[in-house]
Amino acid sequence: MKLTRRHFIAASGAAALAAGLPARVWALGTLEIGNVRIDVLKDGHLTLPGSFIFGPAPQEELAQLLKKYGFDSIPDQITPPCNVTLLRDGERTVLFDVGSGGGFQPTAGELVDALDEIGVAPEDITHVVFTHGHPDHLWGVIDDFDEPVFSEAEHMMGKVEFDYWFDPNTVNVIDPPRASFAAGAKRRLDTLGADFFTRFDGESEILPGVLAIPTFGHSPGHYSYAITTAEGPVLVTGDAITNRHMAFERPDWPSGSDQDLEKGAAARVKLLDRIVSEDMTLISYHIAHPGIGKAERIGTNSYRFVPLEG
Repeated sequence: MKLTRRHFIAASGAAALAAGLPARVWALGTLEIGNVRIDVLKDGHLTLPGSFIFGPAPQEELAQLLKKYGFDSIPDQITPPCNVTLLRDGERTVLFDVGSGGGFQPTAGELVDALDEIGVAPEDITHVVFTHGHPDHLWGVIDDFDEPVFSEAEHMMGKVEFDYWFDPNTVNVIDPPRASFAAGAKRRLDTLGADFFTRFDGESEILPGVLAIPTFGHSPGHYSYAITTAEGPVLVTGDAITNRHMAFERPDWPSGSDQDLEKGAAARVKLLDRIVSEDMTLISYHIAHPGIGKAERIGTNSYRFVPLEG
């Protein structure tokens, strides 16, 4: 399986050029396998406190683990990229998640421009498949005028996940720091309407060659997706795996980004075992762009991320 990397440079408007502001750079990682082409586009990046991931983990052991990855200490701030996966097979153009849009963080929300750089218009998308309903995965579904960005696409989300964010009471029962997540998701789902979404349950082939795998825990109904190719499955992990260090070496540790710490850890352990057992190539939403690689087992429930060369 060969990875091709490219970068596109484009000005962010005439006014920006006149002001001497830098041009935007969109990175692209591409896998081409037979008639299947998988592009990983960057929607920008997030800026988060380190505690958002690392807070619940055993701090002394974590500090030792992170030294192996070049960290002098547990970071106070992290800036994970947002890697959006696009699948084209000659019949379908499938987008896995839609990025943040303009309503979450100013460093994210660049997906539509990134698609434009590779000649894909929003109306070319035939299916939008969601891993879950957090802002950096869902909020880009509508534009500034509350119109659907991908108006010609069938929108697909797991039933458990959809029902959770569509429930008006979620904003009252979710952890208070995530109340804005619930309010933002509810507004977007209400704007589009329940009938706009196809919902599914369990592990199932939701599209030809696309297997939905429940990975509940990061959010109540989180899904990952295995894409069938002639050289083996390619797994879009969503946020079941969010970094290349702690999530791989100690998937059993709690991650603060998971809404259910225990279920999130159990899902990571199970998923990484499956990735290795089935020799899957994985694409992570938040590992350094393009986040494509393999998992290599290094111990009992312990792994190493091996980036795909290219």
